[in-house]
Parts: sequence; C-alpha cells; structure tokens
Amino acid sequence: MAGRVLLSVQEALVSFGGAPLFEDLTFHILEGDKTCLVGKNGAGKSTLMNIIRGLKDIDNGERWILAGTTIGYLQQDVPVKVGQTVRDFILEDLSPENREEAQSYRMEMVADPLQINLDDQMDVLSGGQKRRAALARALVEQPDILLLDEPTNHLDLDVILWLENYLKAYRGAVMCISHDRAFLENISDKVFWLDRGRMRICPTGYKGFEDWSTLMLEQEERELKNREKMLEVEVEWASRGVKARRKRNVRRLALMKEEREKLKSDKSAFLRMMAKVEMEASDVTGTSKIVAEFIKVDKHFGDKSIMDKFSMRIQRGDRIGILGKNGSGKSTFLKLLIGELEPDAGKVKRNKEIEFSYFDQTRSTLNLEDSLWTTLIPTGGDYIDVMGKMRHVCGYLQDFLFDPAYARSPVKTLSGGQKNRLLLAKVLAHPKSFLILDEPTNDLDMDTLDVLEEILSNYKGTLIIVSHDRDFLDQTVSKILAFEGDGDIQGYIGGYSDYLATKKENLKIAQGKAEKNAYKDVELSTFITDAPKPAKLSYKVQFELDNLPKKIEALEAEIEELARLLEDSTLYTRDAALFQKYSERMAQAETEKEAAEMRWLELSV
Repeated sequence: MAGRVLLSVQEALVSFGGAPLFEDLTFHILEGDKTCLVGKNGAGKSTLMNIIRGLKDIDNGERWILAGTTIGYLQQDVPVKVGQTVRDFILEDLSPENREEAQSYRMEMVADPLQINLDDQMDVLSGGQKRRAALARALVEQPDILLLDEPTNHLDLDVILWLENYLKAYRGAVMCISHDRAFLENISDKVFWLDRGRMRICPTGYKGFEDWSTLMLEQEERELKNREKMLEVEVEWASRGVKARRKRNVRRLALMKEEREKLKSDKSAFLRMMAKVEMEASDVTGTSKIVAEFIKVDKHFGDKSIMDKFSMRIQRGDRIGILGKNGSGKSTFLKLLIGELEPDAGKVKRNKEIEFSYFDQTRSTLNLEDSLWTTLIPTGGDYIDVMGKMRHVCGYLQDFLFDPAYARSPVKTLSGGQKNRLLLAKVLAHPKSFLILDEPTNDLDMDTLDVLEEILSNYKGTLIIVSHDRDFLDQTVSKILAFEGDGDIQGYIGGYSDYLATKKENLKIAQGKAEKNAYKDVELSTFITDAPKPAKLSYKVQFELDNLPKKIEALEAEIEELARLLEDSTLYTRDAALFQKYSERMAQAETEKEAAEMRWLELSV
C-alpha cells in the first residue's frame, strides 16, 4: 500500500547559469520510498536535492510539501567547531523534544555500529571519522525525508551492511546518491534517473535498473532511426517538388529544417551519453612469474596480532581484492609488501624487476600548491603519455570529469572527490608493473567509477585493490584476501560474491563433519580434560546458526521459481497485479537471503 505523498514537484522549469537544467520536471516522494538518484556528472543530482530541501527555487511549475514534513541531509563538507564533541555536533540542530529522545537512546543506537566515540572532539577527527559523525547526525534526526549523498564513503563493509539493514527498516522516505551499486541494489525500490534534462523513473529499484535503462535507450535509438527515415521522405519530397508547390508549402519546409536541426541535436546528445572512454591495454613485461612472497611473516602491534606465520605468493598478473575491518591489517600488509614496514619475524621477498604504482587513500603524494597540469606533467609540456599514447593534458583531464578551464588551478582548491580523481589520473596514466589501489572508490561518482573499471579491465600487470565496494571487486579482481582479525587471513578464488558463496559452502561442510563426528568428540573429551574449551554460543543462537543454511537454500529456491514465473513475457498483460506481487516478493526474498547470509557470516566467524 502506497504511503502519503510527502513532497511533490510538478512541471517545473529549473535554470542554472541562465540555461535550462530541467524542463517539465515532475516527481513525487511518498512515505516509505527508498529511492536512488543516478545520473552523469553534471546532470543535476545536487541541484535536485537542493530543490527538495527548498534551497533552490524553481523558475516555473509547482513545489508542494506536506505540512510538518521534516527533511534531513547527510553533509558532504562537515563544519567543525573547535572543542565541539561528537555528541554536541549530533544534537546541535535538533528540536528540544527530539533532542531528549535522541540523548536517551537514539545516539547510542547508531554511534556503536558506526564506530564513533560520542565524547571525541570533532576538530581532531580524521576526515572519515567526521563523515561518520555527520551520518550519525542525519540518522539520529530521523526526518520524514532523509537525503544521503555518498553515505558509504569511508565505511567498512560490516558498517555498510548495518546501514543497509537500518535504511531498509527506516519508516520515512530515503533518497540516496551513491557509487556503490551493491548498496543501491539492496536499499532501493525506485530509481530517479537524471538524463539530459529529463527525469526518468525506474519502478524496480537499482537491481533492475541496468536492464530497464538499456530498454529505454534501445527504444530511443529506434525512435531516432524512425525520425531519420521520416526526414529522408520529407527531403525527397522537397527535392522533387515544383516551384509553385514549394511556395505553397513554405511552412512544411520550415518544419522540415527545424526537425533536421532537432534530430541532429538529439542524436548528438544520445551518442555523447552512450560514449565510453576507450583506453589501450598496457603492456607489462618481465621475466620472473613470482613478483612477491611472504614467508612465515609475523607482525604485531603491542598485544595485537596482525600476521601469524603468514605465507603467500603473488604471481605476475594476479588480481587480488582485499577485505577486512579497520585495524585488521590491510594497510600493514600493503606497507610490508612495498617495503615501508619490516616484519617482526619471517621474510618478505620482492622481485627486483617489479616497480610499484600506489594510490594512497590519504593522497599524501599530491602537492597542494601544484596545479592540476603540473601534477600530471611535472616536467612541463602540453602532452601526457597515457599507456603509450600521447594525449593533451586537457583532454585527459576531461576523461576524469575535470573542466579544462581549471587545469591551471592549484590542487588545494579541489574537493576530496576531485583530489581522488586527480591522483587516479596521475597513477593510471602510465601504471607500473604492480598497481596498488587503496580504497580508490571513495568520493567517486558512477561515471568516474565506470572509467576506472574500464581502465583496470585493460591493465595487464599485477593488481591489488583494497575496497569495501562489493560490485567493484566483482568487476575487477579474481582473488580475495580476507583479513578476518587477530592474524587470521584467508584466501578465496573469485570476487566478493564468490567469497561469500565459498564461506557459506565451507560452513555446510564443517557442520556436516561436526554432526558425523559428534560421538568421537564426546569420547575424546574424557581423555583431554585439560584442553581449553572454545567459547560456546547460546542455545538460541546456535539453533539459529544451524538452521540458517536451510533458510538460505529455501530462499534461493523461491527466488529461482519467481524468476522463472517473471520470465513469462505475457504475464504483465494478462495479470498486472500478479506480476507486481511476484516482483515485490522477489525483491523481498533477495533482501531476506542477503540478510541471512550476512547473519551466517557474523555467527560463523
């Protein structure tokens, strides 16, 4: 059942810099809507959020909001007051009645999973910690409409999973901009697609957006071809017409000219929208197949174990994704690999021919006083070598969504996301034989992410990526190194989805062995009385863990059956209500399955 309409914009004209950004913009936000907002860089996503917030006026049309409706917004740039605590920052703009409720339980409810200390001072926090505090502030407020701009930046995977579940259960409406495709798939039931000054609304959520948008573009392409054919007929008519007929049909000729210009403009816009950045594959040569090796490496910080007799080989051409919570050892592993840290015991061997290109999420290699131009070409000149092909620096900057007019601007004037894009441009112009990317997707929009995936798919060297973006890992790596904590590091073949499936299968095998050998364990315990006993789960939790594989299997079977039913192309025309019922249940079942898998991972560690 649809919720109340909280906000409505109808037939709006919105201009930016004197030019129309949106024409005939119409949309509604309903109570309980979970909407993701997508569109190319510059399509107007931020402007649309400002229209919703009431910060941007519309030039024509109507904006209506239900009386009493509150709107919350996750800030990208967090204002900092010296000495202000995280607690005071969260409570700063709350009404007195809302503040009392927030202090009593809501702050603790979000502070713990977001891993923030309410008594810390805002001015001493890192950029990532400030973003978490800003997210906590937005969630604690519990507005009727919650606007989130890149909420997963600087969050660990386990925190992202918690946020997904929180938002799915959120009673108000949520609108989210994010580059994290898996996150959008899991939280959304609707997509607002901003495309060339229009808003298109996909009713399936982001899970079905790719197929739906492809159909929309194919339909548009067919319409453009039909318009071309009709114009050809008009041109032929005009060329055969006698002078008198031409004179009588001046209006028809004018309309034909107008249609020709409009078709040319529409076709050009369509082709620009469909264009992809093409990068040539980089050729990496070398002699030895093994590029690095960890041999029984130990690494500790105080009482904390990061590596315990850890051994692995990295071979030429490996594409490895690294997962793990903050503090589990991911950055330590990278520093040991490139030689910035030495192991406490064991040895790290590196092939002498190997050279590293390193994208550091702290962006420490960027000189803030240099211009974008100088950053890319420190030796001077107008052209940059991009994987063996000479490109003008302005054209290359455009690939990473920079306006060439800012090429001479200093790096210090850029936002965090722009600095990320600049450093990626610098590192990926001519990557060396071993490429390391530490959280490269933070602060990136989807357009840049697509460019990055395209470049990495053509990269032929050895690749290591640290990321919390599940879809990005699925698209770019073929092995997973999971840092589980306390020195436990496990390797898996495949991307993130394969890692999840393998962990689930391993649990089934372990449970089967445990049941088969239960009587042996009882006999053995009579002899090994001094052996330390592992911590046991409560009966209730153990029962839940034992039954989760069956629950997941049942959901998988249900999803498969629903997919089979929805494949019937006549179902929608025969029974639209049944089609809607199956679609909604399939989305719900997929959500339940992912929640069950996450719960299984949590209990099985």
